[in-house]
Amino acid sequence: MKIKESRSRKLFVFFNYIFLALFGFITLYPFWYVLVASLNTGRDFVRGGVYFWPREFTLENFTHAFKDSRIFDSLTISVSRTLIGVLIGLFFTALLAYGLSIKTLPGKTFLTFFFYFTTIFGGGMIPYYMLLRDLGLTKSFMLYVIPVVYNFFNFLLLRTYFDTIPYDLRESAQIDGAGETRILFGIYVPLAKPVLATLALFIGVGHWNDWFTGAYYQSKTALYPAATLLQRLLSEASTASTIKLGQETSLSTMTSYTSQSLQMAFVMILTMPIVIVYPFLQKYYVKGVMIGSVKG
Repeated sequence: MKIKESRSRKLFVFFNYIFLALFGFITLYPFWYVLVASLNTGRDFVRGGVYFWPREFTLENFTHAFKDSRIFDSLTISVSRTLIGVLIGLFFTALLAYGLSIKTLPGKTFLTFFFYFTTIFGGGMIPYYMLLRDLGLTKSFMLYVIPVVYNFFNFLLLRTYFDTIPYDLRESAQIDGAGETRILFGIYVPLAKPVLATLALFIGVGHWNDWFTGAYYQSKTALYPAATLLQRLLSEASTASTIKLGQETSLSTMTSYTSQSLQMAFVMILTMPIVIVYPFLQKYYVKGVMIGSVKG
């Protein structure tokens, strides 16, 4: 009986590793394919058959991509909105979560329900655009920051964790003369670092990947973030037979880059920053979600 159990266990582990390896390959391969395509000459890539490594290695796709000044402008917008959005989002989320974690706060249940109720309904794109226009945000950088300062899920995650902090700590700090601001930033925030790191990841990825706001609500093309620029470039490349990077170049005369290979280079340039940052916050992700979503 023990031998059968041992064999069945080994068999389970074997197939489990096979499944995880296949799943990992399926998940990673699209990214690898884009990288390979961006490092392959365009004319050779059009021939097909480039799947796992560059057949004709070149960096010219990236050279031509960086000649477009919009790349640097859009990256500046994306980095700025991500950093500012994360800082402001965490600050106001922490204020709201702390306030509604106080047990003696009058109307605590009603306020929580009110914030939840506002997430159920939306006015639609046109009323939302009219509101942004009347507020003067459709031609402003703050379009990317102000409307998304509050997120109910982020608030609920942080407030749930604040509820697990012993209330005696707050009362002891009050006895020692600490005010609410000092209690929040001196006790609650340091104890909530894993959850705050998780929320920073949520907010940061949301800002970096958001192309919709820039595409439909931003009137100034100079304020397009990287995701919106990428969406525009891919749309232009899929409908045009030429590439404009300082001059018109016929596809038939290209020797090093084509619209497809150049698209891949743009994708790599605009997605690499978030790929580099993510591993540094990944260790906080699971821990933050677990301790923030389950009340002890």
